[in-house]
Amino acid sequence: MMSSNSGSFDSNNGPSLNDLGFGPFFMSQLDMIELETLTPFRISEIQRSIVVGLGDGGTRPLRTPHKVPTSAFAVGDWVLADEGDQITRRLDPRSELKRRGAGTDVSEQLMAANIDSLLIVTSCNEDFNLARIERFLALAKDAEVTPVVVLTKVDLCDNADRYISDAGDLMDELDVIGVNAKSPDALDALSPWCGKAQTLALVGSSGVGKTTLLNGLTGRQEATAAIRENDAKGRHTTTYRSLHPALGGAWVIDTPGIRALRLHEKSTGIEQVFDDIFELATQCKFNDCKHESEPKCAVQAAIASGELEAERLERWRKLEREDNRNTETIAQSRKRSKEFGKMVKSVMTDSYARKGRTK
Repeated sequence: MMSSNSGSFDSNNGPSLNDLGFGPFFMSQLDMIELETLTPFRISEIQRSIVVGLGDGGTRPLRTPHKVPTSAFAVGDWVLADEGDQITRRLDPRSELKRRGAGTDVSEQLMAANIDSLLIVTSCNEDFNLARIERFLALAKDAEVTPVVVLTKVDLCDNADRYISDAGDLMDELDVIGVNAKSPDALDALSPWCGKAQTLALVGSSGVGKTTLLNGLTGRQEATAAIRENDAKGRHTTTYRSLHPALGGAWVIDTPGIRALRLHEKSTGIEQVFDDIFELATQCKFNDCKHESEPKCAVQAAIASGELEAERLERWRKLEREDNRNTETIAQSRKRSKEFGKMVKSVMTDSYARKGRTK
């Protein structure tokens, strides 16, 4: 029910649907019956068995449909719920961050939905890792959201400009912001991505300053944990994903610390992040050039001239190999599932046939 004047649903307790980002894209997915009988909520928190929805009547726990796990939803999702607070439908998202599950699992893990910008947070110390930043950039490009690299602890670093330059060289027109997360100036630097009803997500390793940034953006006072002195690596302070209102009218999705990011299935973002290598590859003599020792290889020529770093080529190769393995593994898993389904159907058909013959 789009109107929230009935029952205990008090429209004065929470932000409006427009403030939450419920625009024409989502409204167009509702039919007249849903408009009259169901209520839209934006998912603001997901734990192992808890889904919390945020609407113009405030927050409330929502029940997932029978046998549907909470992992089927993402923080930032828009869902419809009935009068019993049971989710009836997940609306198609405008954007969706997802990665491959841990271990040998080929399933995808939803990280966040309906975001406009992905803030890739890393610090100017031992945590700074170009390969990890490139993975997050590919993640953002896969989701068709704007990536922004936020380098923290610039006040504790003597050569912050080098970190900013190295990150900026990873992709054309990439915004790289160096901040002291504890300074009010950090909020001003991030204001272009914090407009009213805009949603940004924070990703990065533990201890890089995500919680400190979140505190500044939202005005809250969440506890932070210091990094370990022996290796400059952080400790987890965020244990689940959650949506928070920012001071400028934006919404911020905080995520647990991520050190190992596995891209899911065939990533189109890799080509966008490494467009310099793909462009050079078109100039190679052979279409199937491996960029190793082939004659007239434009990629190797660029490395020899200093135009391209050999380390960047190796990072691209590693991501491409992983991406190809993901695609093959997922294809094999789907093939096995399809074959198993056919086998089950065949067994059931035979069983029914035998029962018919014995009657």
